[in-house]
Amino acid sequence: MDERLDSLLQREQISLASVRQRAGAFGIDELLLSVIMVIILWEPMSKAETMEAMIAVTNSFLLEYMAIKILYQTFFTMQYGASLGKIVMKIRVIELSTLSSPSFLSAFNRSVFRVVSELLFYLGFVWAMLDPYQRSWHDKTARTLVINA
Repeated sequence: MDERLDSLLQREQISLASVRQRAGAFGIDELLLSVIMVIILWEPMSKAETMEAMIAVTNSFLLEYMAIKILYQTFFTMQYGASLGKIVMKIRVIELSTLSSPSFLSAFNRSVFRVVSELLFYLGFVWAMLDPYQRSWHDKTARTLVINA
């Protein structure tokens, strides 16, 4: 455990978001982004005649989808300290150095490493369940915490 971080949390009366809240926010964000992907790919998907063709359409959009995820997470984290899923779940992201919404660089770093964690079988998210402060890889690299709003 980190005594400095414990002291900071206690002094500022900050409570960490639960794994359940974070999972709920993740689910909401993924659902929202999936709907956006379906809207964008509606026409090419409707023209695909086989399952292989549908898979090819979605695979061709993979880099764009990751870019959309990074832009979405960066913008909302920097602007509001929370994605739409986090807002619904009443949690938010703070930068440890300022105890406020992350700066652009911190939010961008967090978003990129979030996608990296997803690509590596969600290991960064599993890490958060084992961390005493529930920090995932993207929280550690960006020096952020997810707290109750």
